[in-house]
Amino acid sequence: MAMDVRDSTGTVGQMPVVARSRAHGRVSRLRSALRASALSLLILATLFAGGFGWFANKVSHLTTPANPAKADAIIVLTGGQSRLDAAMDLLASGKGERLLISGVHPSASRRQLQAATGGDKKLFSCCVDIDRAALDTIGNAEESAKWVESHAYNTVILVTNNYHMPRSLLEMGRLLHGAKLEPYPVVNANLDNGGWLTKPQALRVLFTEYNKYLLALARGIVPVKQTPDGLALAETAAGG
Repeated sequence: MAMDVRDSTGTVGQMPVVARSRAHGRVSRLRSALRASALSLLILATLFAGGFGWFANKVSHLTTPANPAKADAIIVLTGGQSRLDAAMDLLASGKGERLLISGVHPSASRRQLQAATGGDKKLFSCCVDIDRAALDTIGNAEESAKWVESHAYNTVILVTNNYHMPRSLLEMGRLLHGAKLEPYPVVNANLDNGGWLTKPQALRVLFTEYNKYLLALARGIVPVKQTPDGLALAETAAGG
């Protein structure tokens, strides 16, 4: 009987020790998980910051070609008067047979657009096409691809601002498989030699565009499928 009491007492006495050991193990695992998460976040933040530095440096070194080679056609993405002026100058100088102005507001008429560009009326009438369907850069790429394919163009000069060029080339390159794109970046402000670091507005524009560029890259990685109504949706694990 005495032996039974001692055995029971010994077992009960060990229970707090076992509980403390298990609790210590849980705390250790939690600390390890937190350290791993913090390290992962630090690595991601470093990659993000490094990528932004690369992007800003790349954009700041883009320059407008002095005498671009002649192409079959020219495409300009709306978003600034300087883009339109540059595209019309290229058309007038014979750098392309036709010009597509992509992303024009539906309420803007051809006459208003021609007056805004200050281009030659005869040239504008014969050789300028207007896309009013595109609402963003993805839409620009889709409508431009249709236009290029319908005319069987092989080389196209793409006109847009320097900060917008990387994402535009990315989206266009996915759809214009048979045509070569020649970038014609329009530079409104000199950002070379790290000038963007001292200009808050330029820094803000570059940072915003960098995030959009990352989203565009992600769209190219995530598989998509076509639904019956033609809308592209990202495939999920549940949907296969």
